[in-house]
Amino acid sequence: MNKHSKSDLMHNKLVVITGANSGIGYETTKALAQKGAFLVMVCRNEDKAESARKEIIEETGNSGIEIVLCDFSIQAEIHQAAEKINEHYEKIDVLINNHGFLASEKEETVDGLEKTFAVNHIGYFLFTKLLLDKVKAADSGRIISVASEAHRAGTFDPENIQLRENYSPWKAYGNSKLYNILFTKELANRLVDTNVTANCLHPGVVASNFAQSGSWIMKTLFTIGKPFFVSPKKGAETSIYLATSPEVENTNGAYFRNKKVATPSSIARDPKAAKKLWDISEKLCCV
Repeated sequence: MNKHSKSDLMHNKLVVITGANSGIGYETTKALAQKGAFLVMVCRNEDKAESARKEIIEETGNSGIEIVLCDFSIQAEIHQAAEKINEHYEKIDVLINNHGFLASEKEETVDGLEKTFAVNHIGYFLFTKLLLDKVKAADSGRIISVASEAHRAGTFDPENIQLRENYSPWKAYGNSKLYNILFTKELANRLVDTNVTANCLHPGVVASNFAQSGSWIMKTLFTIGKPFFVSPKKGAETSIYLATSPEVENTNGAYFRNKKVATPSSIARDPKAAKKLWDISEKLCCV
C-alpha cells in the first residue's frame, strides 16, 4: 500500500450528491473530497453552496468540486440539473440522494404536489431516473439514498399518497422516508442484471439545522434533544461507507444503520407497495 492509497481511494471517481452544502451532505462531500473523488454538489442556494465548496477545497486540497443548482420542489429544475450533469460527464460512479425537507405547514409546489412528498420522494425518484444511464456507464455504479428511522411513522395508502386527508408535517415526513426505502427496493429490483446497486440508510438523528424549516413544536423538540443527537460528521459515516467500501460492492436493495444492514418496517419491505409507489411516481412526473 503506498502512502497515498487511503486518500486516493475514490480517485477519478465522480460523485453527485444532493443537499451537499450543509449538515450530513457537507460532511459526506468533505470526506469524499478527502478520498480524492471529483464531486458535483447539487444545492438550492448558490451562496451557501459556494461558501461550502470553498471551505471543502481549503480543508482537503481537492479542487475538483463543481456546483449545480436545483430546487428539488420544482420538477423543471430537476430536469435542468440532470441535463447539465448528463451533458458534462460521461459517467457517475456514485449518486447520493441526500437532500431533505421538513414542512411547517401544508404547502403545494408549482407542480401541484404536496411539498414534502415532492422534495423528499419525487426529488430522489426523478433525479435518479434522469441520471441512471450515466450511473450505468460506470464500472460499478452505486446509488445511495438517505432515508430515516422516521419511516416507521409512515404508512402507505395509494389513495392518500400525498396526504390530501389527515395531513401533518411529521406524518408527511415519515411517509416520505418510507417512500425512500420503497423506492430503493423497487430500483434495486430493476437493477439486478446491471452493474449498479441501490441502497438506503438511516443517518442517526442528526444535530443540524434541518428542523428549522419545521413548526415551532419540531424546532423546540430538536433544540431540547440536540445534546442527545449525533453530529453531522457522525451522521455522514454510513453514507461515506456505502459510497466507498468494497464490502458493500455487491449489496443491493438494503437498508443500513450504523454501517450495518438493518430491518426496516414491514410495509417498507413490501414489494407490491414498492412497485405501486413506482407506478404512481412515474405518472406524477411524466417520465
